[in-house]
Amino acid sequence: MATIAIVTDSTADIPKEIRDRLGISMVPLKVAFGNDTYLDNIDLQPAEFYQKLVQSSSLPTTSQPSPADFFEVFKKLTDEGRTVVSIQLSGTLSGTYQSALIAKSMLEGEGDITVVDSKSASYGYGMLVVAAAEMAAEGASVDEIVEEIHRLRREMRLYFLVDKLEYLQKGGRIGKAAAVVGSLLNIKPILSIDDDGGIFPVEKVRGHKRAMARIAELLEADIGARPIHLNIALTPGFDEGAKEMAALLKQRFGVRSYVEAQIGPVVGTHAGPGTIGVFVTPAK
Repeated sequence: MATIAIVTDSTADIPKEIRDRLGISMVPLKVAFGNDTYLDNIDLQPAEFYQKLVQSSSLPTTSQPSPADFFEVFKKLTDEGRTVVSIQLSGTLSGTYQSALIAKSMLEGEGDITVVDSKSASYGYGMLVVAAAEMAAEGASVDEIVEEIHRLRREMRLYFLVDKLEYLQKGGRIGKAAAVVGSLLNIKPILSIDDDGGIFPVEKVRGHKRAMARIAELLEADIGARPIHLNIALTPGFDEGAKEMAALLKQRFGVRSYVEAQIGPVVGTHAGPGTIGVFVTPAK
């Protein structure tokens, strides 16, 4: 067992087999359909969530973990004598990071805990968590792990391709008129996350294939001809789109590693079905 324990939250969208293999602890956010509340990626898995989402007349609500939720996990790990590095969803997008900080303060003097704002979302920081867990297993120090997280975040290029505008409209990110017109024109927004961890629109492209080709062009402009580590997150039922995106990028880049993840309920509430996330770092 590694001396350093890695903790994250469910919006990292890390596949369970990877979490289990690396011993990553996960604190879930919550998703509510009316009066029914579920623990993200525990009570409600992505496939079931998206079925509920398309059948629901209103958008589900999401909520962050409480400080007590983090406290329970931190306490267990520090009681085992382990040092904790906890990596959270962007503090600009959620109060989850603040909950983890409060939990850390509740354990002041009782354990060594470092909380990191990933300034990212979905597998865009899930891959940072995985890298941290791999380093912990190899005996890296906390400082080395945190430095690598920040390096990867600086070098990462990430784009979300949103298929359906209605979920951005329901979540208040675009107006109803824009959503209706955009849907009629087959507009596919490309979104990204800035250095502060906030979501911003990159471009609006007509048609799914054109949008994927545009993401490939943007990545080429960002990274050049260097080989890459490629990670793609998809929503269940839209596997073909993710495979098409991966194939397109493998034609243009030397891909040293490839991981495919599923976009979970909390992120999916705001992005909707058919969303694809592309997360790339240059290979050393």
